[in-house]
Order: sequence, then C-alpha cells, then structure tokens
Amino acid sequence: MVQSERVIPISCDHGGFALKEFLKSRLAASGIEVLDYGTFSEESVDYPDFIHPLARAINEGTYPLGVIICGSGNGAQMTANKYPNVRAALCWDVEQTVLTRQHNNANILSLPGRFIDFEIAWEMVDAFLNTSFEGGRHQQRIDKITQLLNTNTHG
Repeated sequence: MVQSERVIPISCDHGGFALKEFLKSRLAASGIEVLDYGTFSEESVDYPDFIHPLARAINEGTYPLGVIICGSGNGAQMTANKYPNVRAALCWDVEQTVLTRQHNNANILSLPGRFIDFEIAWEMVDAFLNTSFEGGRHQQRIDKITQLLNTNTHG
C-alpha cells in the first residue's frame, strides 16, 4: 500500500476529473493527504491552467512526486515537461510505471483519464509512490538531459 505521512499533489483537466476524484478517495483511504490543484468539475477547461501550478511546485522542490491527468495524458505530460526539474512520464500500465521510477526518476505520473481502467490507474499510482530510483547508470543519463537543458543548445 501507499506509504503514509505524505502529501501528493494531483491535477487534471475535465477529461481526467472522474479519475482524479477516484484516485483522491483511494489515496485518502490509504492515509495520504492529497493536495488538489483542480479542476473541480467536468466543465471544459484548458489543461495548462491546472498542470502548470503542480509542475511548478514539483520543479521548485515543494513536493517530490505528483500525479497529473488529462484525456490522453499527452497534453498534461507535455505541459509538465516544460520545467527543467520535472520528469513527467505518461504511463499505461504498472510495469511502465515501475520502470520510469527506477530508471528515469520520474517525479510526475501522467495518466490518460479517458483510456485507462480506474483500478489499473490506482495500481499505477501505488507503484509510482512506492518505487525508488535506482541511480547508477540511470543517473548518468538523467544528468545528460539536465546538461543539455543548462547549455540551451541541442548540438
């Protein structure tokens, strides 16, 4: 089960609202405090308005991990990955989720709210929160990404 004594930020657009509400209840039942960045209904909204604040908080180190959801998971992930300290991963199953924590040190899990079974999504969130980064050769690869961002070149 999910480790207790944590705060997990979560945000979504209208396409992820139902899944977000489901995950919030599961997290709360597991003793996890959830910080809900919205949206707060199924009314159509623009996903960047709700993903940017959460991604900014992860980028600044306010929280170590977060969960974002939009209809496909793509727009949310693309938005979050605009921040240099964010490694948002769009995942579709538990195995991908575990590997992205172990190998990529992903700090945001992006979920496709319209295309994933809610129980599988819960298993993914649980795995995401309870899987550690392996470091080693994987850290070297992440360092290369950061190095590229810091040089502002792509050559």
